[in-house]
Amino acid sequence: MPGEFGLIAKYFARPTPSAVLGPGDDCALIQPAPGKQLAVTTDMLVAGVHFLPDTDPGRLGWKALAVNLSDLAAMGASPRWVTLAGALPAVDEAWIAKFADGFFACAAEFGVDVIGGDTTRGPLNVCITAIGEVEPGQALRRDGARPGDEIWVSGRPGLAALGLAHLQGQVKLPEPWPRLCVGALEKPRPRVALGQALIGIASAAIDVSDGLLADLGHICERSGCSAALRLVQLPQLRDLTGSGDQHDGALRRIALECQLAGGDDYELVFTASAAQHTQLGRIAALLELPLWCIGEMRENDGSKVTVFDPDDQPVSFDRQGYDHFGQQTA
Repeated sequence: MPGEFGLIAKYFARPTPSAVLGPGDDCALIQPAPGKQLAVTTDMLVAGVHFLPDTDPGRLGWKALAVNLSDLAAMGASPRWVTLAGALPAVDEAWIAKFADGFFACAAEFGVDVIGGDTTRGPLNVCITAIGEVEPGQALRRDGARPGDEIWVSGRPGLAALGLAHLQGQVKLPEPWPRLCVGALEKPRPRVALGQALIGIASAAIDVSDGLLADLGHICERSGCSAALRLVQLPQLRDLTGSGDQHDGALRRIALECQLAGGDDYELVFTASAAQHTQLGRIAALLELPLWCIGEMRENDGSKVTVFDPDDQPVSFDRQGYDHFGQQTA
């Protein structure tokens, strides 16, 4: 059975053409492109918290990297390098091989080199640091939203949380939704191309990891604004909950909660001037990615995000999103 360094050499030592010095020394050496700033992010995924212990290891490898690349996407940065650290309860080479295949498939698709890391024995978890590049002064931040800006979100937020609810037996999804929703949960797509397309267009951006309401709330907090979000402008799931019987009514409520507070989507929510509305439609068509205008930013009224129903009445929700150290309701 290979030891720590044998495992690293066998499964994770790959060429790193973009690094001055890759794995094998005390540090990696990297050289940013001339005139670029570095964007750096770290995320940890812990078994039983961020993923189910029986998650397919290939999909876990993909997701572990994808959620970090999503942070770079939210800043408009181009992914370049990552480090990978993890704890394993035991050496299971078949599991490690599948994890590495998924991880490096994601790395290859988004053009990043794995330049170092660490491994140890312990409860299963994975920690990644991702490094990207962005032009000085061009990074998308959370503090640039202004009253009057439109609020947009990409993709179909809520699918990942529905997938988790399905796996945990909290809801039974009709076909073909289990495959779609579990796929969204276990193999998210970091919106790297969208983040780069939004440079010079979006006034603020964040990726949706803890829930749409919670993450939009971070933009509000950093920008000193409030947000009005409209239910009728959210991506609709009528094809999931369309027959109107009692079961579908319950499923519709669960789907709405997943859209607003479920998290794990890794879509981008962003703000932009109304003057950019047409250009954002062009970007959506170019990327073949749905973009939805779901509300507008307002002057700070002491609240963060207020949700309005079709009659323009405010609606309250018990859940706002996920907080690792808060009291969870799901």
